[in-house]
Amino acid sequence: MRPSDTPHNPAAGGHDPAAWNGAVPPARPAARRADPRSRALVISGALTLALGAVAVFLPAPYVVESPGPTFNTVGTVKTGNGEETPLIEIDGAATYPTQGELDLTTVYVAGGPGSAMSFLEAVGGWLSPEDSVVPEEFVYPRGTTGEQVDEQNAAAMTSSQEAAVAAALRELDIPFTEELAVADLVEDSPAAGVLQAGDTLVSVDGTDVDGIDTLRTKLQDSGGNPVEVTYRRDGGEQTASLTPVPGDEGTYQLGIYLATSFDFPFDVSIALDNVGGPSAGMMFALGIIDRLTPEELTGGRHFAGTGTIDSAGKVGAIGGIAQKMEGASDAGAQFFLAPADNCGEVAGNIPDGLDVVRVATLDEARSAVEALAAGADPAGLAQCPAG
Repeated sequence: MRPSDTPHNPAAGGHDPAAWNGAVPPARPAARRADPRSRALVISGALTLALGAVAVFLPAPYVVESPGPTFNTVGTVKTGNGEETPLIEIDGAATYPTQGELDLTTVYVAGGPGSAMSFLEAVGGWLSPEDSVVPEEFVYPRGTTGEQVDEQNAAAMTSSQEAAVAAALRELDIPFTEELAVADLVEDSPAAGVLQAGDTLVSVDGTDVDGIDTLRTKLQDSGGNPVEVTYRRDGGEQTASLTPVPGDEGTYQLGIYLATSFDFPFDVSIALDNVGGPSAGMMFALGIIDRLTPEELTGGRHFAGTGTIDSAGKVGAIGGIAQKMEGASDAGAQFFLAPADNCGEVAGNIPDGLDVVRVATLDEARSAVEALAAGADPAGLAQCPAG
């Protein structure tokens, strides 16, 4: 306030006009002694501010998922030296030119093992409508190192590419060889103590195991009754009777972790560096199908999607689908293919202008793309239920 707006207060050390009339100056008030309680409050407040400032930069046990870039599986990518190369290269089979886009989608993950984020960064994620902040332990098991994360992501990417090739060839009725071997066994499972790591499955109840789908079907058909499993070990074949048990999803299982090996009739290579994980499998498979068929799959339209895939063409759930839909929308996609198992996260998170179709298999995904390319109404295709 201006000085003239300040009231005079003798008790506060101001000048009292009445005292000046007697030509006697007012007495100077005694100096005040600091209140110990006030001093404690000041010190406490300063410490709180200091600790708060430090906490802002301390590591926070969260990861932030943000929309990442998209990559057109029937387009090109830049190599390390800046040259353009097809994302999917096929050698040994006839391929055909194509237009349109079949984008795989990605998610940036900030934080986690080896790259802990600060509390301030976590707050920024909470404030961003496009980001998702989740506890680190929901994404990475306790004790996981940054090196392990990189190795796991690289292995998952390689596995997803092989499965994508197998699923695409099976969808196109192109023969190839697939072998299932025992990678590990679940303790106290039906196969424990009978099968060993390295055994190759040959047949179940007389039916050749030519892929994961055949094995699943035979075990499910057993209804929990014993099955005769023939396997190859050290060059010789042996047979054992094993009784499948129901798993968490109600399907019958032997308690085996499988390793799959393929022998394809031609070479398929995928040029995609610095991207890991299995979630691009379905879009890789669609890209391979588009390259191997004379007809254009997309009709020149812009599709994006996500989903794991196995060699039988089953599409599986992935993480960060809200961010992937946002990234697809930002890249200009018209349509998005979402795994059926992710429908709970799709509802309420679809960006404006993006039509989302639910798919559970590669065949459903291919049929959806063909229908939309031909002008079908997205609303007439499989949708995720609202909320």
